Amino acid sequence: MPGLDLLARPCPPFPLVRTVLPDGDVLLLAPADSPAARHAAHDRDGGLRALLEAVDVAPVAVRHRIRGRAWAGGLLRPVPADRLAGHARLLARRHPSVGTLGLEEAAASYSGRVAWRLLLLEVERVLVDDLWGTAQAGGEDFAAATPDPLAEYEADLLQHLAASHPDQLRLLGALVADRLPGSHPEVVPIALDRYGLRVRFLDEERFIDVRFDFDRAVEAPEQLRTAMHRILHRATL
Repeated sequence: MPGLDLLARPCPPFPLVRTVLPDGDVLLLAPADSPAARHAAHDRDGGLRALLEAVDVAPVAVRHRIRGRAWAGGLLRPVPADRLAGHARLLARRHPSVGTLGLEEAAASYSGRVAWRLLLLEVERVLVDDLWGTAQAGGEDFAAATPDPLAEYEADLLQHLAASHPDQLRLLGALVADRLPGSHPEVVPIALDRYGLRVRFLDEERFIDVRFDFDRAVEAPEQLRTAMHRILHRATL
């Protein structure tokens, strides 16, 4: 936030939890004594300019683990009183650790005795810089976007591939043998979405990322097994 030191006073991290609302706004649970919450509560100009940064970290341990960053910029303001109850219930459903989210109970159950506030970031623009490239979107496009159908399961699926199927992953090296670092590189799955799997081949000195596209987009987790078998079949031909 321009001109504001968000670390000026010791307090729990901000935001404690966050979620995206159907209209594209980002709902944030913040300690009431955090600089952001205090300034937003006393603002009389219709909202404070703010930039929310998110860091995407691969769920499997590997060198250079950060897969990307995203920034959402817009106006930060307290949740209006007539929307507090509904937004609190939504946040509780998506983040069960918050508790029932009666306003007083949530502070006690989630963050000890620190009072808290619900804030809204009204998103005007989003910038993403990740393994797939750089992209921008306006607030309306961000609100209209839908999550990848594998996003909720990606971390578990990648960890399962890395722990239980290393031999199958090594087969993929046959498809890109001329590009691999070293003669027996380590193979780590680092990203998965409806369109394909991204694998990192690395030795002690260097690494390359290779994307293996599915024959067709996966629309549900139960379709993933067939899509993966097709990729591995190509590697064995």
